[in-house]
Amino acid sequence: MPKAKGKTRRQKFGYNVNRKRLNRNARRKAAPRIECSHIRHAWDHAKSVRQNLAEMGLAMDPNKAVPFRKRKVKGMEVDTEARPKELVRKPYVLNELEAEASLPEKKGNTLSRDLIDYVRYMVESHGEDYKVSGGWLGRHPW
Repeated sequence: MPKAKGKTRRQKFGYNVNRKRLNRNARRKAAPRIECSHIRHAWDHAKSVRQNLAEMGLAMDPNKAVPFRKRKVKGMEVDTEARPKELVRKPYVLNELEAEASLPEKKGNTLSRDLIDYVRYMVESHGEDYKVSGGWLGRHPW
């Protein structure tokens, strides 16, 4: 079948388009990546953030999750109904997060193996006199 007249046009490079700004705006509009894998797998993109977190048993606003009891001036007591608790449809997310948080923390403040070997060599050869070794504290040989 023949194509409609005027519909085929070769693509031209837009010199007046700021590509950096275009990419930055596209990144801003794209949905952010959820770092927590437990929350990411249970996320429903059709629902809002508040609805998703409420289904997982999490709170979007900590001030509303734990209500602050305000002191009231003595007056008439009115029967206040407690608002119904939101239904937690995905409790496994909360259980997985609690299990992950209860694991012992891994120590990550160690130096690299080659740096430890270099420092050990310098201390053995020069002792505590860092001026003889050329001020090796804070400098790397590489």
